[in-house]
Amino acid sequence: MTALSPSRLLAAAIAALLAGGSAAGLTACSGGSASSATGDHITVMAAFYPLQYAAERVGESQVDVVGLTPPGAEPHDIELSPQQVAQISEADLILYIGGFQPAVDEAVAQVGGDRAVDVSQGVRLLPGPGGQGVDPHIWLDPRNMVTISDAIAARLSDVAPGDAGGFAAAAARLDEDLQDLDGQWASGTEKCSSRDLVVSHEAFGYLADRYRFRQVGISGLSPEAEPSPAKVAEVSRFVQDNKVRTIYFETLVDPKVAQTVADETGATTAVLDPLEGLPPGSDGDYLSVMRANLRTVQDGQPCP
Repeated sequence: MTALSPSRLLAAAIAALLAGGSAAGLTACSGGSASSATGDHITVMAAFYPLQYAAERVGESQVDVVGLTPPGAEPHDIELSPQQVAQISEADLILYIGGFQPAVDEAVAQVGGDRAVDVSQGVRLLPGPGGQGVDPHIWLDPRNMVTISDAIAARLSDVAPGDAGGFAAAAARLDEDLQDLDGQWASGTEKCSSRDLVVSHEAFGYLADRYRFRQVGISGLSPEAEPSPAKVAEVSRFVQDNKVRTIYFETLVDPKVAQTVADETGATTAVLDPLEGLPPGSDGDYLSVMRANLRTVQDGQPCP
C-alpha cells in the first residue's frame, strides 16, 4: 500500500470513523491489539519502547499496553496507519513525548484529548544541538525514567482509582530498579580516562549530562540527517586532537558515518544503544540494555 503522510492518514482515519460509525471495526482490522478498556483492563498506547516498558512495569496485569512503533523501526519518522489512529482514539491512556514523533503529536492533537500524557512534563529538558529546540531523548537518564514511572502511576490511578495502591507499589519497585541502575552508571563511569563521548547520532545528551560526559555528535538529533563533509571533518579533527579511542553508533541506523570517522582517525567503533526500540526477537529490556551500554562505555572511554 502506498504510504500516506501523517496528515492524510489522520484524515483517512477520521473519515473511516465517521463512515463506519464506530472505531471498533478499524481496531479489529489491526489484529485486535488494542481497544477501549475491556473488563478490568486499561488500554494504554505507548508511542515507543521506553514508554511501553514503563507502562508494562507500572500497570502490570491491569493494563494492556500497545506500542505504536514496531520492533526494529526507527521511531523519529514513523507514520501511523488509520487503524493506529483509531486505536489512539479509543485508548484509556496515551503516552508520548511531545516533539519527538510528529505523526504521534498530530494524532494526539486530533483524537487524544485529555487521555494523552506528554511524559516529558516535569523533566528538566536540555536544549538540542547548538541550542536549537529541545532534546527529546529524556529516557536515557534513569532518573528521568523515575519521573516518568511516577507520572504513569498517577494517571493510571486516575483511570482506575480502585487500583491506585497497586500502581503505586509497582512504580516504587520500578523506581528502585532505576535508582540502582543510576548508581551503577555513576560509580562505573566515575574514573573514565576520557569524558568525550563521540556518537553518530546526538541521542545521548541526557546520559552525558547525568554522568559528566561531553557528547560530540556526527549527526544531529535525527539519525536520518546526513552530516555534511565539513561536519565529518570537524569531528575527525576532534577525535584526533583529543585522542578519542571509540566512535559509538546505534542499533537501528546505518553505521557508515561512524565508520568513516573511525577509518579516518584510527579509532574503533562500538554499539551504544539509544533505546528508541528493541530489535525484533530481542529478549532484552530497558534495564538490561542500559547495563550493556554501561559496559560498552567502560570499555570505550575507558573506565577502570
